Amino acid sequence: MRSCTACLFLVFTAAAAFASQNPSGSTSGLTMTPAHDREFWRAVAKGKFAVPEGQAVYPLLKELSGYFASKDPELRDTLAYSITTVCIKHQTAITSAELNSLADEWLHNLSEGVGEAGTDSVLKRSFSALCLVALAERDLKMPFLGEQRFRMLLISGLSYLKEERDLRGFDPVLGWIHATAHTADLLAALAENSLLHVEDQARLLEAITLRLNSAHEIFAYGEQDRLARLAATIALRKDCDTAAFERWLAAMDESDNRVWRDTPPKIDLLQGFENDTCMLRGLGLYLWTTPGSGRISTRDAITKILRER
Repeated sequence: MRSCTACLFLVFTAAAAFASQNPSGSTSGLTMTPAHDREFWRAVAKGKFAVPEGQAVYPLLKELSGYFASKDPELRDTLAYSITTVCIKHQTAITSAELNSLADEWLHNLSEGVGEAGTDSVLKRSFSALCLVALAERDLKMPFLGEQRFRMLLISGLSYLKEERDLRGFDPVLGWIHATAHTADLLAALAENSLLHVEDQARLLEAITLRLNSAHEIFAYGEQDRLARLAATIALRKDCDTAAFERWLAAMDESDNRVWRDTPPKIDLLQGFENDTCMLRGLGLYLWTTPGSGRISTRDAITKILRER
């Protein structure tokens, strides 16, 4: 009995130590006590994100991944996201295998609890999507993903944009959540990649329409602009299917005009109309201000739609 009691004491002691060092209040994403405290990460950020002497990049990034689910905005956003993104973009002392391992972990996170609304599980999904952006952008300059993993990222990103039900942009306690914007950024980075197929373009455009019209709210934290950047990335590709792009614009406009058939207008249609209008304004601005961008017919189509709204 004494030995069992001693074992239980050790177990509870270890659990208490873990809880005191787990700022997220959750064990998800953390398999052991973090090796470094908040002050360590603050020092890294203050030191222009340089990796401390004697530290390897990959274990640090794995540890930071545990904070994506944290309810503490400093740990999750200011430190974990910022340090992770800078390291992925600029550190050369990390292998393709390690980068792909991170991609696989964060890709898995996108489906954890998806479909829930109003729960803090969105934090892990949203910030995994945001850090996947850094991987997708690195792949544009130093390819490491490969065709298969690229397709997995694209399919999962499209699914996540559709399935996420927690559309909060900012919370006064939790800080930035912004799942729609983060996923739009991920898909925009993937849309720049040469591995994107022409037939993928229509899937991305339809995903934009679905997200804007299924939100049942008017986005208030710039989500429409981030989705506009995704659409602009497609429009500016050399292999853009311009005819299909302009059919997408026309179909959106025709669908949106249904809102004026009723007086007063139905709220769900009006919300979709306003979201689409904001997105189109952003899209037009991206195309009009991009040096050397062609697609004059596309810009003219957007201008015509906006003038008649």
